[in-house]
Amino acid sequence: MNLADSKVIAADRETVWQALLSADVLKDCVPGCTEMSGSPADGFEATVVQKVGPVKATFKGAVTLSDIVEGQSLTLSGEGKGGAAGFAKGGAKVTLSDHEDGTLLEYDVEAKVGGKLAQLGSRIIDGFAKKMADQFFENFRGAVEGPSDQTAETAEGDGEKKGWFKKIIG
Repeated sequence: MNLADSKVIAADRETVWQALLSADVLKDCVPGCTEMSGSPADGFEATVVQKVGPVKATFKGAVTLSDIVEGQSLTLSGEGKGGAAGFAKGGAKVTLSDHEDGTLLEYDVEAKVGGKLAQLGSRIIDGFAKKMADQFFENFRGAVEGPSDQTAETAEGDGEKKGWFKKIIG
């Protein structure tokens, strides 16, 4: 299953780049992630609980970063084993570029599953994988930008909205 899309994030490219390298941000953005530890250099260990159709599983796995071009692009690759449910593995090539409204984040995702999960059929798996990728990148945008509604907390009264990650480094 392949999926490509993009999101405009209302933050400078350096802020977006640092968020991509943060275990805390990644943990909060991966749907169903209960644990995430590690570093960009050594990779991350993660535990994710997900339900795909009738199959619910806890996946334990590793995420590595490769093809890193500082501030511009990287590849996130991961593999998780869900016991009897099977396995899931995939990757996302992420590219950052300047945009008039902040940073354009483009991604190209590839995912594969095996075991019981593969028996659910490609339509269910493809739909689930698309939903997970969209949810991750939407969560990521929210973590960096902050809430999009008018009641969002403002930073120092200057009217600029900030996500929790932006507040930490800003």
